[in-house]
Amino acid sequence: MKAMILAAGRGKRMGSLTSKLPKPLIQVNKKTLIDHQIFKLKKAGISEIVINVSWLGSQIIDHVSNKASYGIKISFLDEGKNMLGTGGGIYNALQLLGQEPFWLVNADVYSDYEIDSTKQLKSNSLAHLILVNNPSHHPDGDFFIKDGFVHAHQATNPYTFSGMSIISPEIFKGSSDKVFALEPLLVVNASMNRVTGEYFNGNWVDVGSPERLAVIESSLK
Repeated sequence: MKAMILAAGRGKRMGSLTSKLPKPLIQVNKKTLIDHQIFKLKKAGISEIVINVSWLGSQIIDHVSNKASYGIKISFLDEGKNMLGTGGGIYNALQLLGQEPFWLVNADVYSDYEIDSTKQLKSNSLAHLILVNNPSHHPDGDFFIKDGFVHAHQATNPYTFSGMSIISPEIFKGSSDKVFALEPLLVVNASMNRVTGEYFNGNWVDVGSPERLAVIESSLK
């Protein structure tokens, strides 16, 4: 099974921390965020990883390319200054990911959720989402779960998409735009019972601000 790490975000909310350093290279517990993801995927038995980059992307490519300790095939897609969005970035990567479902993780997520490379999508399902409790910065949430399926039509939802999922390339069938977000595709397919989900109550932080970075560092102490 392959995996993709989304690492093309600008990280503006990190302020000066990301003015000269891409967010995936910020360190947590003496290891970069993207290292945490790569080693987690490798431990799960993932055979190949695709990473998309944009803002200061050459730094990410250099950092990862210079680490022989990964011991796993890693490919890069540099979007340059024209970021494609989460959906567009994945759609662009299908040339490397192939036609089978793959794990998708955000580079800026820190979590002790254990990736399972043997997990399979249910019949007729195009995505499986890992959902977490709504954090303070996203109180209205994204989705709710009923009978194992993900839905999103409530004004306020109890769960937030963690940035970790299994995606089928079929979810992009019919896509033609180069720049678009993934979430609208998830919402549309959820309305047709094509998206399953599971609730994770462990350690999870979306490292989107210096304050959230401080939360992780404090918890690790």
